[in-house]
Amino acid sequence: MSISSVRAHLAAAAPDLEIHETEARTATVAEAAAVHGVAPGQIAKTLSLRVGERVVLVVARGDVRLDNRKARAAFAAKPRMLDAAEVVALTGHPVGGVCPFGLLTPLPVYCDVSLRAFEAVWPAAGSVNSALCIAPARLAALAGAEWVDVCQPPAAEAA
Repeated sequence: MSISSVRAHLAAAAPDLEIHETEARTATVAEAAAVHGVAPGQIAKTLSLRVGERVVLVVARGDVRLDNRKARAAFAAKPRMLDAAEVVALTGHPVGGVCPFGLLTPLPVYCDVSLRAFEAVWPAAGSVNSALCIAPARLAALAGAEWVDVCQPPAAEAA
């Protein structure tokens, strides 16, 4: 599934968006930022979380961490990261390639307000060497996401 399901989703919903496939791995924020020539914050990482009985995806800028207190308040339960097997089984995407598009299982998607700091962000596109460039508002709209504030400020802003 993975990149092919993302391609199919985008072909139907946003045919103007281009998936950028690279020879190099882009599975981590640092790898993706280096390959795409952007700041780590512009990488839109997708976190796969279990909150109570639900599984949700949270898309946030690459240089922030989930704030457990904020997430607990927003989702009314303590969040915990899914393991790699659960991620693949529910999203159809490998860890490092997870994005809110072309999901194997329909899941609630949330975009952290941290993404709004950028005109464009780079989420993965279903594989560990693919991404696309998109405005945060459009990413949220295409994913049917709700905006939340569940992350700590970037380290530079917190200091």
